[in-house]
Amino acid sequence: MKLPDRINRIVAGKPYTENLTGMSGSRVLMYDEFVLKIEKWRPENAETIDVMRWLEGRIPVPTILAYEVTGGDSYILMSRIQGKMACDDYYLTRPEELVTLLAEALQMLWTVDVAGCPRERTIDKELAEARYRVENSLVDLDNVEPETFGPGGFRDPEELLAWLYENKPSYEPVLSHGDFCLPNIYLDNGKISGFIDLGDAGIGDKWRDIALCYRSLKHNAEGTYGGKVYPDTDPMQLFKKLQIEPDWDKIRFYLLMDELF
Repeated sequence: MKLPDRINRIVAGKPYTENLTGMSGSRVLMYDEFVLKIEKWRPENAETIDVMRWLEGRIPVPTILAYEVTGGDSYILMSRIQGKMACDDYYLTRPEELVTLLAEALQMLWTVDVAGCPRERTIDKELAEARYRVENSLVDLDNVEPETFGPGGFRDPEELLAWLYENKPSYEPVLSHGDFCLPNIYLDNGKISGFIDLGDAGIGDKWRDIALCYRSLKHNAEGTYGGKVYPDTDPMQLFKKLQIEPDWDKIRFYLLMDELF
């Protein structure tokens, strides 16, 4: 594998493993001290780098060590966050600790002053991107919930998109991770050690993160990933820890919108 010279000078000869968790389509190489993410270049990549640099010192995120674009691919070399993913068996077998830390992670985001944040993902911007994906047949129908399309669900992505436009919720802007799933939250010694996979981070609606966190917690507890069931992990405890009532209309909206991404 040929790497850009600037990055190769840092990682050459160092052992690594490849992280196959997640569905982003990127290659993620894990070194002892670094993480190298390789993906097809998109215009949004540079904006993501700006957001990550803006986040440094505000919340625990990887430090950007080098960013290069060559041959149609982008290469992001970052510091490695220490700890375990929130979906690690250690935490799933300790549901009280896990849900407490997930709630703290959400609240950590919400307390950040978003003035000056270089990206905002309003509902209208999200829907415009969803429309582009639908119109260009980019929706991955193999990676959707079984009840979303077909009997009892939507006929096709076009019908779902129309429903989303007709059912836009109110907008509650906060600092949003954008993909608040358990593999993207790292925990260590009872603390939040970092947030990773920040390609959609920026100002956004708080209920998007809540919805994705709830779904991720539910799927991990039910054994959707890996097959192991954790019967003591109750996703409803997330709302208790956040001291809020679940807004099921907003949760449904964001989970359905995520089906188009």
